Order: sequence, then C-alpha cells, then structure tokens
Amino acid sequence: MNIILLGPPGAGKGTQAARLVDERNMVQLSTGDMLRAARTSGTEMGKIVAGVMDRGELVTDEIVIGLIREQLEKGGDHGGFIFDGFPRTLAQADALGALLNELGQSLDHVIELQVNDDVLVERILGRAAEAVAAGGTARADDNEESLKIRLMAYYKQTSPLIGYYHAKGQLQSVDGLASMDDVAASIAAVLG
Repeated sequence: MNIILLGPPGAGKGTQAARLVDERNMVQLSTGDMLRAARTSGTEMGKIVAGVMDRGELVTDEIVIGLIREQLEKGGDHGGFIFDGFPRTLAQADALGALLNELGQSLDHVIELQVNDDVLVERILGRAAEAVAAGGTARADDNEESLKIRLMAYYKQTSPLIGYYHAKGQLQSVDGLASMDDVAASIAAVLG
C-alpha cells in the first residue's frame, strides 16, 4: 500500500508516519532523509546530489524522482511506502503518478491532516515553550514569524494537491487537531 500524508508544517505528518512504520511495517520515504543518505552513499545519484547541494542549488524534481525510483525498485518485505515531503507541487504529483504507473504500482490513499491555522500555530508555539520550560531547546523554526512563512509556502505550493487528489477521487481528510491516538485511528480507518 502506497500513501501520501498531506498537511501543513506541524500538522503531525511525521508523528503519524512513524506510527505507520511501527504498526504496519511501512517504509517512510522522507525527501530530506533520502537526500542526506544519497549525498553520502557514493552512488552515481549520490554524487549528483552532493554536487547540487555543495553548489547551494535546489535539488531538481528529476533528482528526487530518481531517488524515489531507487527506493521503489529495491522491493523488500514491508507494508508499502509513505511519501513524506513529496510531492509538494502539481508537477511532482504528476511525476510520482507516472513513476508508480511505470513500475506497476499504485497510489492507494492520500490522507489530508486538516488543521485550523490559528490552533496549529498556538500548538507549535506551545510545544516550543514546553521544550524550553523543560530545560531543552525549541526547534529553530518554531517561532511565529517562521511558522507564518512556512504556512504561506505550504498554501502556495502544496495545497493545490488537495484539489488535485480530490478530483482523482483519492483524497481522504482526517481531523489533524484531534489527539495523536484519534488521528491514528482515523488514518487506520481510511487504510482499512
């Protein structure tokens, strides 16, 4: 089973993906993790990624699709893939669909973690305050200004995917502001 988790920064996609990895033996394909691993892998693709990153350039869609292709072609005994941080744009969604089709695989579910932005910002700022109060440190980007920039980027680039997958009949929405267990139960209900 291959799925995409959609939602703005801080909606809980990473938390829920980790649960799916533990509970359903799925493989989380995080774009950031794949790029970091490729950079140090010594493979041909890794050398390309390292060169692009060393020059401070943005990694192209073609490179990311190439990394995803490598992971999908590995096969293995698992419960499918969770696409995390990809696709972010309509062009990437088309490229992912074409890749899955080419490999004889499908995209089984697209799950949107719906949130209210004001509540989301309060939750993330609260999380940052709790971390500091407990003697730790907050994530560098867990401040109101940074959150607003991240949310704006999400709405400009990624939110069109909600309409895209809705039109394809693949989108299911769950309440991303419910408790972690309730969100997990809603996702489990979608996945069956």
